[in-house]
Amino acid sequence: MSAGDQKNGGDKPEDMVPQPEVWPEVERAECLARGAALKWASGVFCRPEHLERLSQYRKRESQRTASVHTRLKSMVQSYLEGVGWGLEQLREARTELREVSRDLKKAGLESDQNTEGGRSLERLREVSANHSQLLTAVSNLPRLYSVRSMVMETERLVESRRLLEAHAKLMDLEYLQDDILWQLNKAAGGALSTEDQEVVAKYFSGVRHLVDALGKELWAVVSSALALARQNPTPFVSAVRIVEREEALDQTLLEERGGGGGNSRPLPPGRPRCWRACFFKVLEEAVAARFRSVSYLHTRGPGLAGHLSALQHGIMADLATVRHLLEHCVPQQYKLTGAYLRASHRCLHAHLTQVSSWDLESGEIFAVLNWVLHIYNSPDMMGHPELVTEMEREELRPLISTEGLEQLQSKYVQSVRKSVSEWMHKALQVELQDWQRDQEPDTDHEGFYQTSLPTIITQMLEENARVALMIGESLRDQTIQMGLYEMENLLNRFREALVEFGKEHRRDLSNSKNKFYLHYLLASISNCIILKKSTESLQQQQSSQSAGQFTRTPPNPLAALDRAVRRACRLVMDQLLLDLKPFLPGLLTRPWLAQGDPTPKLCRVLERHLELYLRVRPPCRQRLQEEAQWLMVVEYVRALMQKRLVCRSGEERRQLAQQMLQDDQLFREIFHSLQEGEGSAPEVNPLALLPVLAEFIRLKDPNMLTLEVSGLAAKYPDISEEHVSVLLEIRGDVSRDIKGAVLDLLEQSAPPLPVGYRPIFTDILVPPSTMAFCLPTAKCA
Repeated sequence: MSAGDQKNGGDKPEDMVPQPEVWPEVERAECLARGAALKWASGVFCRPEHLERLSQYRKRESQRTASVHTRLKSMVQSYLEGVGWGLEQLREARTELREVSRDLKKAGLESDQNTEGGRSLERLREVSANHSQLLTAVSNLPRLYSVRSMVMETERLVESRRLLEAHAKLMDLEYLQDDILWQLNKAAGGALSTEDQEVVAKYFSGVRHLVDALGKELWAVVSSALALARQNPTPFVSAVRIVEREEALDQTLLEERGGGGGNSRPLPPGRPRCWRACFFKVLEEAVAARFRSVSYLHTRGPGLAGHLSALQHGIMADLATVRHLLEHCVPQQYKLTGAYLRASHRCLHAHLTQVSSWDLESGEIFAVLNWVLHIYNSPDMMGHPELVTEMEREELRPLISTEGLEQLQSKYVQSVRKSVSEWMHKALQVELQDWQRDQEPDTDHEGFYQTSLPTIITQMLEENARVALMIGESLRDQTIQMGLYEMENLLNRFREALVEFGKEHRRDLSNSKNKFYLHYLLASISNCIILKKSTESLQQQQSSQSAGQFTRTPPNPLAALDRAVRRACRLVMDQLLLDLKPFLPGLLTRPWLAQGDPTPKLCRVLERHLELYLRVRPPCRQRLQEEAQWLMVVEYVRALMQKRLVCRSGEERRQLAQQMLQDDQLFREIFHSLQEGEGSAPEVNPLALLPVLAEFIRLKDPNMLTLEVSGLAAKYPDISEEHVSVLLEIRGDVSRDIKGAVLDLLEQSAPPLPVGYRPIFTDILVPPSTMAFCLPTAKCA
């Protein structure tokens, strides 16, 4: 210790002892430990009686602490031993590094001395390289002098298509070129200079031209293989042999180069040639050229089917040639038929894709679809027994993709739709012209009226569905769906035409052209019945899978048919009413009561109309007859409600009821004869109303009218108080009290209309009553 140190530290001897360094982590750990111990002790000794066990806890914790100290000492000891061993290893490594450093310095000195000696040998190396090149040139001079003559001779052989001999000469030239390059490369120590390579390439430039010329001739032979096979297959066989030689040579050179080693030769210039792959590429180009050779001048319109037929015959003829002739001229591994199939299929795919992109008509699209889906895979083409195996092995993709087929089918349906729409428009125009003819409509073999409209429409839709089915059910369903849409549109226009036809007839009833107005209305109804049967037949032809394929609201031609029939029937009834109208004012008048005059005339009008209804196909014939009954009864009751005849006595009531029953009998005889011919009677006969009304008028005791009215209301729940009031007035003998009681009963017992009931009184309006003027204090008379 120095004097200064003694001077500075003499007052505090305790400073001479080094103070241990205190780590903050130790202090923090100690605090945590003391806190945890205090917490534990407060939990254990929370009661005084627990202090009796203090000695046990102290002994256990002392043992645990001694165990921890023992483990810590053992760990520190092992750590110190490892540190000592590591230090020993570092000392040994430092000794070895010193020895290696001395050896490296010694080797560097010796290397510097050897470099000076190698520089003196550089000139000797250059002389040796020149000597090797000169030796190679001198030894190859005879062959080098013959290169030009060999090139010229090989050119003559190529021009004369003596391909095997030309190839043999060419191989000799290539061998000479490769040998010279190898010798020069070896003499140069495996690093031939670029200038030397250019000299050799320039000297043997004719070889490269010969390779190109020979390849050109080979591919010309392969391109015309189909024609040569039928005449003289020898050139083709020679070409295949040359291709195989080149393929074998390529394989050998690649194997030698892949073997490695210092003596492995580099690949000669232009190798590998891969002429086998070129062979198949040229074959595919030849197939494409044959496709282009088929005339494209008449591929539009009807000529497209002929073009596809020409393709079919051309492909099958070429395949027969390949299978029977060319297949025997090539090695088995070529599988030439399969290769030709692939090439033809790819060319067909490209060609049909181009054709599908054109703006085709329906006939052209049908030809393409039929050829792709049926002819191509049929036994007459690729489904031929000798080709099925090849087709399965090749696993060729479809000629036209699924999306392409769907687009073609959609284009086909749109094209047919345009044609169908035009034809339907023309057919409707012809129908409208027929309506203006001054003669009856034509009749069929059963005597029913008809025109040409349903025949044209039905045949057109059936034919389109039949043609589409030749392609497939999907196209058939789409075509039928399209036809149903167009029929619905036609029927809507047809109904509008009927409305206009009726308006024109009513505008000029004296026009002689309208003489057969009713006849053509009846013919229209028969036409609708024929169209309904055709529509149902088309709907039945559709497969169940097409039910959910509608892109918009499904077509509903049957509803359009029903609307057209209802409109035509309404016009027929309007015409019947028009013909009955002159005689209706004479009904239920006093002259009628005395003579019954208008009724026979009405019956003759009815008979004439009903005879015409026989020219309508069932079930519309029965419908017209029933509507005629309803119309006659409604007009008869309407005439009764006019109060043209009010009875003055019981005798007049009896005569009125008797005359009404006679009229009812006449009407029944007319309709009954028709019902006998039909073999069935309507479910509800409106003529049953007339006897009921006659019985109501004929009733002698007015007090029984309440019961009679209740029975009438039960049968005809649509009868109103106004109707009953008029009937009571026509009787002429009903007091105000009885009338009030009857009307009160009717008001209280008004039943709801039953389901399926057809109202009759609803269509009969009661004219407003003209009441006499009454003073407020007087009773109305």
